[in-house]
Amino acid sequence: MWAAEPGAEGWIKRGMEIFQEQPQTTDKFHLTESDIDRGLREALNVGSENVVSLLGQENGFYLDSRAHIYLPESLQKVQHIMNRAGMGRMLDDLELRMNRAAEQATPKAREIFVEAISDMTLEDVMGIYNGPNDAATRYFQGRMTPQLLDEFAPIVEQSLAEAGALRVYDDIMGEYRQMPFVPDVKADLSDHVVERSIKAIFDYLALEEKAIRTNPVKQTTGILRKVFGRDF
Repeated sequence: MWAAEPGAEGWIKRGMEIFQEQPQTTDKFHLTESDIDRGLREALNVGSENVVSLLGQENGFYLDSRAHIYLPESLQKVQHIMNRAGMGRMLDDLELRMNRAAEQATPKAREIFVEAISDMTLEDVMGIYNGPNDAATRYFQGRMTPQLLDEFAPIVEQSLAEAGALRVYDDIMGEYRQMPFVPDVKADLSDHVVERSIKAIFDYLALEEKAIRTNPVKQTTGILRKVFGRDF
């Protein structure tokens, strides 16, 4: 049987005393719920602002492979027929104007996110903070999509009109209907652009959220570094 060398018990006892004197915490930065609340709200404000700035500029949608809004499926069938008739450029122009409408509408979404972030409860904040890297994005999708659809629709409709997309669509359909033996097609440009715009915003918000949680380069303020820059 092992026996402690002379004096060993004294060293062991002193080691236990030193250990017990150290602050016992699982968080070396002593985060409070207030820190987490402030840090998460700032992360969401920064993330949503970055997304809106990225997408809400000229070519933010049109030249972005992830965000680009293609023609509705029904119009893609029309495009094939129009291409054979030498009028495919009209649909290319329409697709450009649809993306321009999304780019013009996106900055208006910023205030919707600011309001949503402000309305979060501490329980919401803690659930998001302790959730996966896209927890905030899922929260917004679940809670805010109906409101975003309602509030974004008139903005997109107006932007489509201002971008000339509705006029181009009417011109295209006028030409198309004059062709013999073509199937009847319909497309709701506004609904299509609204849905695709919101999807792109959430896709990029998820990327921003993950980056702020995991990438020190994205933790650009003291509170973001304190809340998200920890080693686990």
